[in-house]
Amino acid sequence: MRRFVNYYHFYLRIATYALPFFSFGAARYIRRLFRHPDTGIDQYSYFNLLLFTTIVWAIVSEYYRVTSVQELFRERTGIKAAFQACATTYAMLLGLLFFFHLYRDLSRAFLALSGMTLLGVCLAMRALFRFLVYNHSGLRNPSRVFVIGADRFARRATHRLIRGPLSFCRVIGYVNLPGQAVAVDNAPVYTFQQLVEKMSGGATADEIIIALPPNRFSDIPEIMKTTERFCLPVRAVLDFGDHMLIRERLFQFGRLQILDLTATPTESIRYSLLKRAFDLVFSTLALLLAAPLMAMIAVLIRLTSPGPILFVQDRVGLNGKLFRMYKFRTMRVVEPSESDTRWTTSGDPRRTPLGTFLRRTSLDELPQFFNVLKGDMSVVGPRPERPRFVAKFLNEVARYNTRHLLKVGITGWAQVNGWRGDTSIRRRVEHDLFYLQNWSFAFDIRIIFLTLFPKYRNKNAY
Repeated sequence: MRRFVNYYHFYLRIATYALPFFSFGAARYIRRLFRHPDTGIDQYSYFNLLLFTTIVWAIVSEYYRVTSVQELFRERTGIKAAFQACATTYAMLLGLLFFFHLYRDLSRAFLALSGMTLLGVCLAMRALFRFLVYNHSGLRNPSRVFVIGADRFARRATHRLIRGPLSFCRVIGYVNLPGQAVAVDNAPVYTFQQLVEKMSGGATADEIIIALPPNRFSDIPEIMKTTERFCLPVRAVLDFGDHMLIRERLFQFGRLQILDLTATPTESIRYSLLKRAFDLVFSTLALLLAAPLMAMIAVLIRLTSPGPILFVQDRVGLNGKLFRMYKFRTMRVVEPSESDTRWTTSGDPRRTPLGTFLRRTSLDELPQFFNVLKGDMSVVGPRPERPRFVAKFLNEVARYNTRHLLKVGITGWAQVNGWRGDTSIRRRVEHDLFYLQNWSFAFDIRIIFLTLFPKYRNKNAY
């Protein structure tokens, strides 16, 4: 089963890497059909340009997982990943040509045609692979599988396995363990002793799947001792519930095999370096550009209401650590016990007239760019909450604390979708978890764009 997946993954990767050769050739052919001059550069320079484009495309396509068979079935069309990969490749290509003044005679029409062709053939190639995998039964004989387990969990697991597009397998028998209620009927059910006798008698199988619920994982070492004599690959189905996303999280640490149940982007080099570098550059530019506006807001706050210019409050950040968050003061000065325990609602009498405007336009959030520079926050991430409300929501909302596995942000996926202010906490957490599971640098850029050009116009910013 896994061997077939690896085959398809290998073929998909090779086909993806070869796409620039096809797109360059197609672009030259199309120009000749319309009797336009060739690319404008000699054959040697043309080959160097093609080689550079292919190398960049190979790296970028891996980054955006264009070469992943698994991603074929996690997406609908693949347009997003393919477009991002093509745009990034040609942005780097144009950057090379511009900054190093190379190939000045190169046809712009050729570049445009090759870029559009690359996107088109990439989508067509992925659609072809998707079709081939969905119809794999006519291409290869499926793997014959024995399933260890015969209860409802095993029935559900094998149903998903057989019906899935990457199954490549056929169940030829189940093994019922002591204490299990048999719930399968699509293949013979054996005891462990009967399985040993059957395999010793010449029965053929290609691999063994262990399908046990988490409360029976302690049986796996003993099962492995028995299955060693069969000399077959052994896989284990892991199912920790519908809300647990497991992908590339099993790793070796010394002599221990560790399954990471809460892996987050913060542990990747890409998140740590790329996101922090972007935060520093973006927040520095934002503070420089907004400095005159921030100075004017500070003066107006001082002139229109007594009290400090900045409002400083404890918030919960990355890994549940407290930090001091800065905002322009938008309310009259009250006791900290009141501001720490009350939501701001529509028509809240504590707001100042200027504060109402600042909150409506989100200009009160500008000082938080200093929090970003300090490293307490990011430009994009789940919004930080007050400690008292965090303690309250932990008991009321499932997986609420998971949002603190990421650095909190000035704006976030929940906020650009309208879940801010006095709105559903559960829906807010759902969006935060979606952001955690699907983080990418391009996703951050999209959220920033939606913040600058909001769909919901801050209707819940009281």
